[in-house]
Amino acid sequence: MKPPRKLINTPFARPPLERMMRMHHLIQSGKYPNANTLAREFEVNPKSIHRDLEFMRDRLGLPLEYDGSRFGYHYTEEVGGFPTMQMTEGELLAMVVAEKALQQYRGTNFEKPLMSAFKKMTSSLPDTITLNLADWEQTISFRTRAEPILNLEIFGTLGTATAHRRQLEILYRKPGQQQTELRLVDPYHFANINGEWFLFAYDHLRKDIRTFVPARMKAVRLTGKTFERPQKFSLDKRLRDSFGVHSAQGEFQVVIRFKETVADYIREKKWHDSQQLIELKDGSVELNLKLSSLEEIERWVLSWGGNAVVIKPPELAQMVKKSAENLLKNQI
Repeated sequence: MKPPRKLINTPFARPPLERMMRMHHLIQSGKYPNANTLAREFEVNPKSIHRDLEFMRDRLGLPLEYDGSRFGYHYTEEVGGFPTMQMTEGELLAMVVAEKALQQYRGTNFEKPLMSAFKKMTSSLPDTITLNLADWEQTISFRTRAEPILNLEIFGTLGTATAHRRQLEILYRKPGQQQTELRLVDPYHFANINGEWFLFAYDHLRKDIRTFVPARMKAVRLTGKTFERPQKFSLDKRLRDSFGVHSAQGEFQVVIRFKETVADYIREKKWHDSQQLIELKDGSVELNLKLSSLEEIERWVLSWGGNAVVIKPPELAQMVKKSAENLLKNQI
């Protein structure tokens, strides 16, 4: 058997699970190791070894006993493999899907801790499960149409400031404008909505909560001050009647009719919590929504081309008509 790799660094560098698995092989081989010899082998304190041995005996149910005549530990009955995580095929599939979903965080500050946690889970799987995991990996993938362009330094600062309730100064460019302006904000929530990142923060200039897009931030700076997030703040409540991230004080009953050619796409998704679908005799379908603003739903209706018709409200129909006319007028 190959000797375990020597680790430089701190005495507690070897992950406990990996250490216990190696201890299991040494005990199973009949070498009667004791706490001192195991501590030297793994370069840890004997107290850590005693905790591992207790865990193996009491939590994993291994028949482990100390033999005073041999000055070491042994198994009182035959033991097969080291007890590992048992998974159903459905759980394995869910695990692969989760790992694939992590790929959208490659390059962000979330990548390292997420991948580290995933590797810890997979390291405890039996060899057969690990092999199946590799097979599944070739059959499932996640793809996005457009990946947001992120400044990772700014992204990391936003995440840290939000988690620790630290006030920020941001140099921000509003959409459609070239000039930036300095904003003092208390970051309440950092959210990924439909693949896009948004910062929900109290804007001291506007005296209200505003939504900021990280890609429009040219610079961010911690002010050194902290803040208390209001207990009444809830992103779910704030976006309850929103079709995306925009929220307003309005209330609109929206009805959109989709032609038969695209009706299946509408039936196959939940577009909004308030939605109701009405099937029509010609195969088309009407989508009913209760929204607080019309800005985002207008763009969504336009994305369906001539296959979506606004039934109400009249102001949404007028907005779509005007945008379509501008689109036609600007074509070469």
